[in-house]
Amino acid sequence: MAQQQDMNDARDTYSGFISTLKWTVPLVAALVALVVILIA
Repeated sequence: MAQQQDMNDARDTYSGFISTLKWTVPLVAALVALVVILIA
C-alpha cells in the first residue's frame, strides 16, 4: 500500500512540475527574445 501512495505522490509532483514548466519555458523564451532584440 505504501508503494501505491508513493506512486501517487510522485505523479502529483510530476504534474505540478510540468504545469510550472508550461508557463516558465515561454516566459524565458520571451525574455531571451527581448534581450536579443535590445542588444541587436
